[in-house]
Amino acid sequence: MLKKLPIIILTAFILVILSGCGDSGNLQNAGMLVETSIDDQPWDQKGYEGMLAIEEEFNVDVYYKEGVQTEQDVREAVEELVNDGVNLIFGHSNTYGTYFEDISQAYPDIHFVYFNGGQFAEDVTSMNFNSHAMGFFAGMMAGEMTETNHVGVIGAFEWQPEIEGFFEGVSYQNPEAEVHFNYVNDWNGKEMAMQMYETMRGEDADVIYPAGNAYSVSVIEQARGDGIYAIGYVSDQSEIDGETVLTSTVQHVEEIYTRTAENFNKGDLRGGVMTFDFQDDMISLGEFSPEVPEKFREKMREEVEAYKHTGLLPNEREIE
Repeated sequence: MLKKLPIIILTAFILVILSGCGDSGNLQNAGMLVETSIDDQPWDQKGYEGMLAIEEEFNVDVYYKEGVQTEQDVREAVEELVNDGVNLIFGHSNTYGTYFEDISQAYPDIHFVYFNGGQFAEDVTSMNFNSHAMGFFAGMMAGEMTETNHVGVIGAFEWQPEIEGFFEGVSYQNPEAEVHFNYVNDWNGKEMAMQMYETMRGEDADVIYPAGNAYSVSVIEQARGDGIYAIGYVSDQSEIDGETVLTSTVQHVEEIYTRTAENFNKGDLRGGVMTFDFQDDMISLGEFSPEVPEKFREKMREEVEAYKHTGLLPNEREIE
């Protein structure tokens, strides 16, 4: 049973307590900070699922707090979580890295975890997805399935490794295809992303990879309405439309949560930067659309397995 308690951090945010009891090992209670809402996007939903899994597996209380964006928000949220007996805090964004690094010395009994950043300290760990390869495989799929030889990627930020990977994958599979790029410069810029989608449609793009959290669903739904293809992002988005979504580049965030809690509980979690990829089964491709020919589906499966065993993408193995 979920219990909601009103908490004020600059504006009204929500603290949800998921009931559990007792503790085991080093883990007492766990908490999560999110910048927006767990209902806004697949990325934050996966963090929430991870917290539920920790509650069930370790029989502890878990908390999450929404709308935590500024340094002051973080400091107040951390203090409240500590007062509730939390000693493992997840910041569900790369934004939290600098904040956690700055405040970690004030909380020597707390371990801080966040995602996709380079900052770390003795009790601060960054969990990073090596997303270049997933972008490459998405690009291979787009290059194979385009009929117009125009495909598009709507990135949140230019620095995302999956975007370069997407370009390389398209070029490998279909050298004749042109890749159209656009960047929202915001994980949550849904309106801007939809404008970029319309621009790419005007450029004849018929496969779109929406590489951003909040807007991937909207782009896929519009692609379905327009009768073109899309590739899912972060979660398996074939559930939106099994034919429109050729495949998805899935990041198993919820499993990182439980593995991290397990390591912390055993006293094995250390500060630093950890990286996850297909080899760790923390990234995978989602279900294939029935529109994808079986022969190419099998090729994609074989290429993913080859990458998992060699660490080399198809274009890199050819160079070798």
